[in-house]
Amino acid sequence: MKYPIFKSPVVMITMFWIIASQAGEDAPWGRASSQNIDYAPHKVVYDVAVADVESFSRALDRVSFLNNIYHADPFDASIVLVLHGDEIPFFAVDNFSRYQKLMRRAQSLTLAGTVQFRMCRVAAAGHDLEPGEIHGFVKVVPMADAEIVRLQQEEGYVYMQ
Repeated sequence: MKYPIFKSPVVMITMFWIIASQAGEDAPWGRASSQNIDYAPHKVVYDVAVADVESFSRALDRVSFLNNIYHADPFDASIVLVLHGDEIPFFAVDNFSRYQKLMRRAQSLTLAGTVQFRMCRVAAAGHDLEPGEIHGFVKVVPMADAEIVRLQQEEGYVYMQ
């Protein structure tokens, strides 16, 4: 079926004007709409290498929010943060008084059993730290990159940065 009315320049200009006038000059494409989506729990590995407390705090925000969306379900959800950057000294026992609030927050995420922290032994050594100098809620693994690959390839984790 053909619609000859749409071939008319007057009709086309009028339609364009109607759509544009509804959107407004400050929002020529209209306004976004919110979608409600129920997300199923998954296994996620975060590749964490940040330079400062604020960046690490934002990473914890993201993990905490994802954990809440997954309803902290220890049977179907698993979130692993693999640490290998300048956030490593935050986890040193000797730095507890300086980073106490941050460490209490990080450790509290592990209580439901869905969030885990793993630290690269090589990166920790680069900060002159041995496994025994790191808080006990962290597992020290031989190498961050190898752990991230293992989690993805052998255990089906989805990669996040």
